[in-house]
Amino acid sequence: MNLKAFPFLLAAFLIAGNGAWAAALKVAIRFQAMVGSEKFACGRTYSGIGTTASTLSPRDFRFYVHNVALIDDAGKAVPVQLDQDGKWQLDDVTLLDFEDASGGCVNGTPEVNDRIAGTVPEGHYTGLRFTLGVPFNKNHTDLTAQPPPLNLTALSWVWNAGRKFARVDFSTTGLPRGFAIHIGSTGCMPNAIKTAPPAQCSAENRAGIELPGFDPQTDVVIADLAALLKDSNIDTNQEGTSAGCMSSPDDGDCAPLFANLGLPFAGRPAGKQSFFRKGTAPESKRSPAAGN
Repeated sequence: MNLKAFPFLLAAFLIAGNGAWAAALKVAIRFQAMVGSEKFACGRTYSGIGTTASTLSPRDFRFYVHNVALIDDAGKAVPVQLDQDGKWQLDDVTLLDFEDASGGCVNGTPEVNDRIAGTVPEGHYTGLRFTLGVPFNKNHTDLTAQPPPLNLTALSWVWNAGRKFARVDFSTTGLPRGFAIHIGSTGCMPNAIKTAPPAQCSAENRAGIELPGFDPQTDVVIADLAALLKDSNIDTNQEGTSAGCMSSPDDGDCAPLFANLGLPFAGRPAGKQSFFRKGTAPESKRSPAAGN
């Protein structure tokens, strides 16, 4: 394989399970937060959003992913071994963070992360698979005892349901005080002691995502907020519920959001997700970490 033809995949060498040296490739899977055809940025406003063509002002946009794998020519999912950077990635979990604490994003951090970085065996890959969320064994853990990125109070529930897998907050024309989308597990039992880890959750709410034809050399994963909200009325809120969607099966405001995430909701089966799609990265967005 001619590595010069793959500027986003650097040659590396790893020790295989049998102790032999095996060729590997370093990969940076890049994400781009969008609102329709416009790039997401704190401090901006976006019009024509949702069923009421509302105007939206961002306050937060970040989410966890795990089980990241590239799909090879044989259709096999090959796990990406994540770089352990001490900030954005821990074991098999990555935090993607697109807010920068500017504008209305006052609950965020100045640092951002728009990529998954790791290694895979040398080969040809034509697809991407990952899960939106935090795995069960890491989700219900003591926040204060965890290293980054699982130690963020802004991405944890105040009860024993675990982490907020995704946090997308904004204000709108009809709800200037805010509309919040916090996706996470619900119905976690037992929950008599809120600080005790549950044994199971009736709705895990982890979305499996697959993007066929994804080329890590030239493509990016687009997370499109307008696509997520296209079937939602973000100017009103169901009476008696928190503003937006806190993943409760009793909150009708969650129904169109879960549908567009490809998640089942309140007895309705999962459909096809539309939040993530494949896009082509402009030259200026190519990853310096992937080399030349």
